[in-house]
Amino acid sequence: MSHILPKIREALQDLADPERAPDMKKYMKSEMDFYGIRTPLRRKGCTRIFKEFEPWDFDKWQSAVLELWRKAEFREERYSALDLIDWKPCIKFHTWEALPMVEEMIVSGAWWDFCDALTLPLGNILRAEPKRMRELMLEWSTNDHMWKRRSSILCQLRFKDELDFTLLQQCIDPNIDSKEFFLRKAIGWALRDYAWTHPQIVKDYVEANEDRLSGLSKREALKNMHKLL
Repeated sequence: MSHILPKIREALQDLADPERAPDMKKYMKSEMDFYGIRTPLRRKGCTRIFKEFEPWDFDKWQSAVLELWRKAEFREERYSALDLIDWKPCIKFHTWEALPMVEEMIVSGAWWDFCDALTLPLGNILRAEPKRMRELMLEWSTNDHMWKRRSSILCQLRFKDELDFTLLQQCIDPNIDSKEFFLRKAIGWALRDYAWTHPQIVKDYVEANEDRLSGLSKREALKNMHKLL
């Protein structure tokens, strides 16, 4: 146990804005309460605490992330776990060994703010372990847990020319006919992100699958096409 949570909790309580908290909770449709902290302020406060715990190694980092995640009472305390995952000095810990932790957070978080933030470590693990992760993302794309399926579609965000378009298509395909809003949105988002690099490929894909893609997915995918072609 890293015992980082009391320090983080104290820092977040000092930054709390009770007037903002109810609206944040309502917007996120959250069962957890909010402190009401703006993201830049939260990250600044958390980073100060992270630096107090230096130096970091993998075991210490994972223990701290899980402590913040599992024992959180406010949503920003879980956000602090995500901040620690994404903190630049700890990016090097985005390895295959971290995958069970990331998976736990996707499954137990089960909402877009948590799961979308976890695309960064997922993507970094995919870069480090392409063969194993490719097989796993294909498994996730058909998993009963919707947020695993969404994560498989979004795991290559920001990949640009590194993106494996075949993998993206294979993760989209089992979900292309879904009525689930968050899957439809993810399909469009992933395609829109890749369109910044290869707009014609995305345009051709949308046209080839026009009868299967939802209107939402198509609108998202083609949102910036007028600037790109």
